[in-house]
Amino acid sequence: MANIFRTLSLVFAAGCVGAVANSLIVWLFGDLGINAALGVKIAPKLTPAWLYPRVVWGGLWGSLFLLPLLRRSVLIRGLLFSLAPSLVMLFVVFPVKANKGMLGLALGNMTPVLVLFFNAVWGVTAALWLRLSR
Repeated sequence: MANIFRTLSLVFAAGCVGAVANSLIVWLFGDLGINAALGVKIAPKLTPAWLYPRVVWGGLWGSLFLLPLLRRSVLIRGLLFSLAPSLVMLFVVFPVKANKGMLGLALGNMTPVLVLFFNAVWGVTAALWLRLSR
């Protein structure tokens, strides 16, 4: 039983660490004007109110790492699992919750590319953290 709790806490922590990395890169790209230069209107303020839910959701998304897939490749595993939150962001959050159109295109045409990139940062960071923690 203790091993189950250990595994659950590790995948949650890995997802949280990935979410911090993801959030910092989203904020940094916005702060440096990279998103704007790409025509994307994403420039969040780095505040606890913005960061906290992202970290919690990242931890929950970390449960994907319970799946016994591609355990040998940190990069491929992280990239594969990053597709799930990307798809939810592009096809649920942006169009339904945020009213930013399908794929978030109301924020700019490069939004889907940035979402895939930012979530890849989450996935690879989480996979690497998980690998190093075992």
